[in-house]
Amino acid sequence: MRFSRIIVFAALSGVLGIPRPASACTIPVFRYALDRWESDPFRLVVPKAWATDRDRVKLLVPLRGNGLANVLVEESGDPALDRAKWLFPHDDAVLSEGPLDAEALAAVLDSPARRELIRRILQGDSVVWVVATKAGGEGEVERLASRLRFLEQVAELPAQNPDDPDSQLGPGPKLKLEFSVLPVSLEDPAERHFAAMLAGPVHADFVKEGIPFAAPVFGRGRVLGSWSLEELDDLMIEDTSLFLTGRCSCRVKNENPGWDLLLKVDWESALASVGEDEPGSEEETTVPISESKPDPVETVEIAPSAVAEVPKPAGLSWVPLGGFGLALIFALAGWRLWRVR
Repeated sequence: MRFSRIIVFAALSGVLGIPRPASACTIPVFRYALDRWESDPFRLVVPKAWATDRDRVKLLVPLRGNGLANVLVEESGDPALDRAKWLFPHDDAVLSEGPLDAEALAAVLDSPARRELIRRILQGDSVVWVVATKAGGEGEVERLASRLRFLEQVAELPAQNPDDPDSQLGPGPKLKLEFSVLPVSLEDPAERHFAAMLAGPVHADFVKEGIPFAAPVFGRGRVLGSWSLEELDDLMIEDTSLFLTGRCSCRVKNENPGWDLLLKVDWESALASVGEDEPGSEEETTVPISESKPDPVETVEIAPSAVAEVPKPAGLSWVPLGGFGLALIFALAGWRLWRVR
């Protein structure tokens, strides 16, 4: 557990050598990802022979071009391949493989929990912690929810400057600090693929062995990481959540930890619709989060014209003192000459 915690802290702080250039951007990580990071596509690799199968071609038409889901269809050059393979983005790890029909395709592309996740992101949730458990795991869900409620009370988002061109928010929900917990059953067949996506390429054993785990999701369905509930303590929950609600210090998506989920949604249209549904929401998102919290520290630039108006400190001035000294010297010299005569 200690090793996993070190890895988490190192990844979030940039200790692993991830370059994080200085930036004046004050947009929180979760909102920057929602505004600007397009979802990486999952790869659906199909046998080359399917290109002549009319039924399968028709089945795959909605996935090609500008389909709603982040999927890239590829034809395999392996003549031995006789089934469909779903691969994670930027990885050859297999999410799922098997026959492909309308029912199997729908199960991979969508699920009730994923629709709820999309709804929460579009309503403005900062981070959605998805908790995958078996029956009887309600206590762990409540433990995580309780910690997040505490963080909502003590944390705050970076203050937004509406005049800063580097920190302009895109269309979407009102900027706010809000965490939520979304329980998912590891025993629910409808969420089997979703749970495997949350676990990620490294922790496929979570789903295969039924190990309860949690994964924070932000942006357009980006998973920062997945950890078993046994190793996920309050400190890890706090550090992860505060990292995602802090100011974005690195704007390059591929230089940040995490992976994307497969979600069936047109983010650009969905975010634009949220802005239309909330008149004036874009203007409202630029104000500080809560007036009850301490005011942010302000920086003041002093213009050159204002410098001349700054009053000089009280005390002796060297210019008049020098003139008085010269007069005194001449007077003493004259008095001495008069005495000589």
